[in-house]
Amino acid sequence: MRTDPATGLVPGLVVALDIGGTKIAGALVDGEGRLRARARRPTPAREDGETVMRAVEAVLGELAASPLWAGAGAVGIGSAGPVDAARGTVSPVNVPGWRDFPLVERVRHVTGGRPVTLVGDGVAMAAAEHWLGAARGHDNALCLVVSTGVGGGLVLDGRLHPGPTGNAGHLGHISVDLDGDPCPCGGRGCVERLASGPYIARRALENGWRPGRDGDASAAAVAVAAHAGDPVAVASFERAAQALAAGIAATATLVEVDVAVVGGGVAGAGEVLFGPLRRSLGTYATLSFVRDLTVVPAETGTDAGLLGAAAAAAGCAGNGGARPRRAC
Repeated sequence: MRTDPATGLVPGLVVALDIGGTKIAGALVDGEGRLRARARRPTPAREDGETVMRAVEAVLGELAASPLWAGAGAVGIGSAGPVDAARGTVSPVNVPGWRDFPLVERVRHVTGGRPVTLVGDGVAMAAAEHWLGAARGHDNALCLVVSTGVGGGLVLDGRLHPGPTGNAGHLGHISVDLDGDPCPCGGRGCVERLASGPYIARRALENGWRPGRDGDASAAAVAVAAHAGDPVAVASFERAAQALAAGIAATATLVEVDVAVVGGGVAGAGEVLFGPLRRSLGTYATLSFVRDLTVVPAETGTDAGLLGAAAAAAGCAGNGGARPRRAC
């Protein structure tokens, strides 16, 4: 998309923020989904709320230095949840310093009064995948972010379905093990407690897997070991896949989606995750109306949160993959 020669502005340009437990990313995104400027900071997730907000302000400050900044008409935020879109607050499970934090108000102030739309990170990913990715052309889809946490979002009847507070589809805190370990959300045996990156790594370590000489004990390192055939690493991913399959099948049974799109850092493990995920799904999705449910990798990659936040800012509903047009 070119700059409008009459105005010097980029049509459809918005500010997008993707806030998670590991990183805070920002971008200026145009109406075709191109990221015209970027900024990023690590999330100081264990610090107080104001310290986290200063990292957000630093990202916005870097974007504001772009010559395109003045032409951005709105701000979209995809945040780790839960969020409360109606109140404009966030309480991410993996960012303890933010509890009922007035993120929309603070971002509106920093960005000079621009309108701000807030959705959960899973809803943002669903918006991105329905607009430009693997859910494009699907009227009923579940999209998952499997990373530091596990989020989700829904497309129903061809429209993004964020729900009243912006959290609909957040299957990461569905309990799939009634006697499982306590989850930071207050529940027990949640999908996130079994399938997120940190817990995949923790389970592998607890069962005897050891990192290599570089000391990398992340889920990504466990994935490398699983690809090499390490049985403990393989078992850790199989357990995560089983939990995801149970959550996906429960959601599909409830709302009849026909595709589940899986993205986030853990999805980068590839077949060591998707292989057992598809096999486990066959165990849980057994009723006739969910038996043909397919699971596919996300296509918008690490930019999903930013693209979805941009979609939220522009209007949050897709139409056959076109530019989102309905407010959420």
